[in-house]
Amino acid sequence: MIGNTHAEFVSDAQPPIKSEAITILAIESSCDETSASVCVDGKILSNYIANQTVHEQYGGVVPELASRAHMQNIVPVVNAALKEAFPQHPTPQAQLQTVDAIAFTQAPGLIGSLLVGTQFAKSLALSLDKPLIAVHHMQAHVLANLIADIKPTFPFLCLTVSGGHTQIVLAKSPLDLTVIGESIDDAAGEAFDKTAKLLGLPYPGGPLIDKYAKEGNPLQFKFAEPQIPELNFSFSGLKTSVLYFLQKQEPGFIEQNRADLCASVQYTIVNILLKKLTKAVQQTGVKNVCIAGGVSANSALRKGLQETGEKQGWKIFIPKFEYCTDNAAMIAITAYYKYLAGEFSSLDVGPTARAEW
Repeated sequence: MIGNTHAEFVSDAQPPIKSEAITILAIESSCDETSASVCVDGKILSNYIANQTVHEQYGGVVPELASRAHMQNIVPVVNAALKEAFPQHPTPQAQLQTVDAIAFTQAPGLIGSLLVGTQFAKSLALSLDKPLIAVHHMQAHVLANLIADIKPTFPFLCLTVSGGHTQIVLAKSPLDLTVIGESIDDAAGEAFDKTAKLLGLPYPGGPLIDKYAKEGNPLQFKFAEPQIPELNFSFSGLKTSVLYFLQKQEPGFIEQNRADLCASVQYTIVNILLKKLTKAVQQTGVKNVCIAGGVSANSALRKGLQETGEKQGWKIFIPKFEYCTDNAAMIAITAYYKYLAGEFSSLDVGPTARAEW
């Protein structure tokens, strides 16, 4: 367990001028994963994630249960990340002395979940007299692409797809990111989970649609693709299209056609995403293309992006699966660049459920 550390309490610690390595301890708690990571000069040394299976029986994340689980998980997860990163130091206290800054997810997310991570990070920074770095969750998803040894060069476009967000981001530098397109209603991840529920699949349904789709015909059924201006997205119409289609069918239709239904739904969602991304490349002229967020683990999206990239002459960058879903490594890499830029937070910073970039 992390114990008490004897340090002078200050209101806002200032980072020292460093010539040696920069070490960041990062915490992610925006939804239902508790994660901690250690990053040294942009290299990830550890990335621990505690998942919460309690939500499966409710068909979605229950905010109160999520925040309680974060409180149970955060200390052992942080201890595990520190132990893996610094095996040469015998105790958490000794391991913490090597850390130069504490980073955390400040927004957006479930307010109760964010509060747990925020207060833990602030308390740790205060007790250690270390600077604090607040990180925007969606910015971190984009910069997860900078963890790999082979990184995209700037500028690049990033299609960020998750349960709560669908965005196309133009990245000119690690801290110069602009959203040039986003969903006006449901996110792509919501579309997967909500249509999965209509098909009788348990939560989370997105990975199950991906699984069944491998055995189905993606062209068997046609569903609506909303025509939204410019680079924005809409997925609520797709959900309604699937609902009305299923209501017209005879009993047993879903069970008999589950693979084809999953394949057709997945094909439609991926097609919407890739069409908008292609349009973004055409408008910006940027051909370095990345993907990020939980839905970027979808096999059809990964394959479709690779195939589209080969046809269009794009350079494609896809993070490892462990950096696609919510994780602290992406918070750590973002905090590293913020540290270099001198962007630190005061101790009166608080979590925000919704926040613009």
